[in-house]
Amino acid sequence: MAIFLNEESILIVQGMTGSEGTKHTRRMLASGTKILGGVTPGKGGQLVDIDGHQLPVFNTVAEAMSATGANTSVVFVPPKFAKAAVIDAIDALMPLVVVITEGIPVHDAASFYAYSVSKGTTRIIGPNCPGLISPGKSNVGIIPANITGAGPIGLVSKSGTLTYQMMYELREIGFTTAVGIGGDPVIGTTHIDALRAFQDDPETTAIVMIGEIGGDAEERAAAFIVQYVTKPVIAYVAGFTAPEGKTMGHAGAIVSGSSGTAQAKKDALEAAGVQVGQTPSETAQLLRDILGR
Repeated sequence: MAIFLNEESILIVQGMTGSEGTKHTRRMLASGTKILGGVTPGKGGQLVDIDGHQLPVFNTVAEAMSATGANTSVVFVPPKFAKAAVIDAIDALMPLVVVITEGIPVHDAASFYAYSVSKGTTRIIGPNCPGLISPGKSNVGIIPANITGAGPIGLVSKSGTLTYQMMYELREIGFTTAVGIGGDPVIGTTHIDALRAFQDDPETTAIVMIGEIGGDAEERAAAFIVQYVTKPVIAYVAGFTAPEGKTMGHAGAIVSGSSGTAQAKKDALEAAGVQVGQTPSETAQLLRDILGR
């Protein structure tokens, strides 16, 4: 099986007519993702040819869903318009919205996340994330589709680049789903959400979790693992050498005093029975050892 995304996923691309939207629509189509249209307000009625695929453009997500039966949306919309795009998808009751856009103001992200919770029908992944892939089934976002295949591992990661590296490190085993949840302070789907889904997925036999400095998401995930997760979990935490008080890449990756340090996260995870690798390669080897590969 897979979590959040499978062969039944039908995709529309919000911002498909922009340069990033067009580029990544082409990539997703090439990897086998079922894309049936796009949304750009004011351009409804146009037809876009992408590598021989004639894709209609709609003014709203509701129109696109009605015409295509889409159940997933990916957002490649500039930051200043991203809030409106996500709210459009929530109002249309889109089940899954993957927000790739980087640089969305925290207030906007908090606003559309709270709105999604109040409506209770839309799962948001991101923002500022690489998306997710269920190899051989569907690929939504910017994750390369040719670095791994299907297998029994579930992966949840704050970091896009480390998502790709871990997929490559464990390519000989493969993944049910790899989810890049994003590193912003406010995100729609957390480590805990993905851990719960992987625990409930019968074809996922082991889980890799990638975190990074800043916040307390990994500590909360460790507490959840103790209570709920029975499958083996291996983790990697990026940022052991980060200077105190310095923002490192993601807006959420800042250490304040002893809070949010890589060591504090490592300690919490190990106390929960999670083996933590010092490098991505060591983390991958820990998982191979558990699976006997």
